[in-house]
Amino acid sequence: MPEPTYAIRAAHTATTVTVYQAYSPALGIPAARDGRFPDAWKRDRMTWIKPSFLWMMYRCGWGTKDDQETVLAVEITRDGFAWALGHACLSHYARGFHPDQAAWRREMKTAPARVQWDPEHDLHQRALPHRSLQLGLGGSVAGRYADEWTVAIRDVTPLAHQIHALVRAGHLDEARTLLPTEPPYPTPPGLLDHLRPAPAEENAVYVNGLGRAE
Repeated sequence: MPEPTYAIRAAHTATTVTVYQAYSPALGIPAARDGRFPDAWKRDRMTWIKPSFLWMMYRCGWGTKDDQETVLAVEITRDGFAWALGHACLSHYARGFHPDQAAWRREMKTAPARVQWDPEHDLHQRALPHRSLQLGLGGSVAGRYADEWTVAIRDVTPLAHQIHALVRAGHLDEARTLLPTEPPYPTPPGLLDHLRPAPAEENAVYVNGLGRAE
C-alpha cells in the first residue's frame, strides 16, 4: 500500500508524542540533563518541532551542522500537540485550497502555529513521495510547549551518530533496526482538514515558494 501523502507518523504513547529538535550543545545538553528547556531557550520566538526522526536527520545533517550538534527527542503531551494542530495554519499559500492569498495572509497573522509538509527522506537523505509534518509554534505558544507540554527530553545524538555510521558503512538493514518506530499517529476526525491540501494544490504551494520552515 502506498504511503498517504499527508499523515503524521510519530512515536507516541496513550498520552504523549515524541518530536525532534536540534540545538547547539550549550542549549541541548542542559535541556536533556534537566528534562526541561533552560532559561536561555527563547520562549518568545517561533520554534519548529518535527515528529519524524529521519527528517530531523536530514535537517541537522545527522547532528553535524553548526548549532545543531545536539539532537533532542522531546516527549510532549498529546493534548498540547492537538491544540497546536487545531490552531495552526499552513505556512504556504496553496492555490485552490485557500480562497486567495489575502485570506491566507490574514490567517497567518492570527494563527499561533504553522504547519509545513515537506518531503520525507530516507536513510540516504533522498526525498520520498510522501510528506512529513513540521509544526511551528509561535512566540505566543512556544513557552507553553517548553514549560507546560514537555514531559521529558532525551539526548539522541549518540543514536544519530550510530545510525549515520552504519549508513556510511553500507549496513542499511542494521541501521533500520535502530530507527525509532513511528507508526501513523491517530488524530480525531477533521483535525487536519484545514492543513491538508489536495496534491495538486500542494504542488502550487511549492511553485509559489512563499516561505520555508527552519
